[in-house]
Parts: sequence; structure tokens; C-alpha cells
Amino acid sequence: MATVLKVFDKWKEFLAERVSQAGHAGMSDETISKLAFQIGEFLADKVDPQNEQERVLKELWDAGDEQEKHTLARLMVKLVDKG
Repeated sequence: MATVLKVFDKWKEFLAERVSQAGHAGMSDETISKLAFQIGEFLADKVDPQNEQERVLKELWDAGDEQEKHTLARLMVKLVDKG
């Protein structure tokens, strides 16, 4: 997983693929957002940011309360779900 996170565009591509797979599996937008939140929690706790973009996302995540973290997770899903 660390290799995926080294390049932010690769991370967005990775997330986009997972969001697409979840959608094709019939998951609702709300379920996908909840999963994105859980992934965000995991990444914030376990993965050291590898570049400026990831560091900014971590700092935003760390600064937010739970509702703001859910919003950030939904925004990340929205960012990669352009199709």
C-alpha cells in the first residue's frame, strides 16, 4: 500500500477504482462515503504522508471534527468519481 501512496495521482487513481468497484457492486453513495471515512481514519493513523498533497490532506483530517472528516471523505470520493 505504501507504494500507491507515494504519488498522489496514483492514490487518486487507486481511490477512483475502488469507488467505481463499490458502485458496480451496488453500494449506495452513503455506504461509499462511510467506507471512505474509515479509509481516511486508517491512513491518518497508520500511514506517513509521502508528499505535499497527502500532508495537506492529513493536516486537514487532523484539524477536523468527526463531521468535517466525513465531509472531507465525501469530497475525496467526489473528486475521483467524475464518471
